[in-house]
Amino acid sequence: MDFTKLHNFLTEAGLPAFREKQIRQAYFLALTHAWENVTVLPAGLREKLKTAIAWDAVRPAKVLADKKNDSLKAGFELEDGEMIETVLIRHRDGRNTVCVSSQVGCPLGCRFCATGRGVFKRNLTAYEIVDQVVFFARHLKQEAGAAAERGVTNVVFMGMGEPLLNYDNVMRAVKILNDKEGFNLGARHISISTCGIVPGIIKLAKEKLQVNLAWSLHAADNRKRSELMPINDRYSLEEVLGAIDRYAKAANRRVMIEYLLIAGVNDAEKDADRLQALFANRPLCYLNLIPYNPTGARFSPADRDKVDGFSRILTRRKIANTIRLSFGQEIGGACGQLVGR
Repeated sequence: MDFTKLHNFLTEAGLPAFREKQIRQAYFLALTHAWENVTVLPAGLREKLKTAIAWDAVRPAKVLADKKNDSLKAGFELEDGEMIETVLIRHRDGRNTVCVSSQVGCPLGCRFCATGRGVFKRNLTAYEIVDQVVFFARHLKQEAGAAAERGVTNVVFMGMGEPLLNYDNVMRAVKILNDKEGFNLGARHISISTCGIVPGIIKLAKEKLQVNLAWSLHAADNRKRSELMPINDRYSLEEVLGAIDRYAKAANRRVMIEYLLIAGVNDAEKDADRLQALFANRPLCYLNLIPYNPTGARFSPADRDKVDGFSRILTRRKIANTIRLSFGQEIGGACGQLVGR
């Protein structure tokens, strides 16, 4: 819901401030599905609001679940007819993570990414971002029963788009998700992933929110990274690492380094050597090794033995790392697979 529009409507109508609080509680806490269910409001006011303001900024077009039901992908239609995709990941330890999109398409054109091969249309508004989370919170509540607590435990900006190219709307969404009068999710449960937009990383370092930062690296030398990710021609490894160092110092928080392992591209021992050179003296950087998910591109995933061996090499060289489990591949909801259909 567009709460700026709501605030203006209520103010112009001369209605008391508690009405907005009642609506926020219905939307974020009760996880109500529609205006007609907000029965604390007079029926006449509900009808006016229904006409003036859409209850949801995104409308679910289709929801797909994988066979184990540990990943769900939702396709959303926006008010202008554009489409985005969002994923819910159910972890074995009880966490439920929503992977949100921040743009319709992506302008960066990473060679291995399905989103990047599409057409970039526009940035999402803060409310279009927040409503992706609210949709899955409602889904989890309905699934568990009306008495259940809200089930979303984490939000990651790792869906369609580059979050730091939509900085203002992303930060507005983060603050709504974190706000006690909003979704009330702890900032440390929110992660923002970037391909390496240096000005955005520097701005994020100045924010007072304790959100997590992740950097999509995928190659540890400039030539190879530029082949995979054209943004590296604009912001080189050295420039991004300088910004990462500033962020880590200012926030005193660990930075996640995302590294897709692609067969024959970045999975050799010499690639581990380059990673060691980059991160040996950066104790606040932690590598997430991700088996590449096929997207119809020319690349293939490194096999599991190769992934395990790569991790062991890094561990022997005292580079902190873990192999990240892959979710949602069979429904096209894994890393790099999201496209608006």
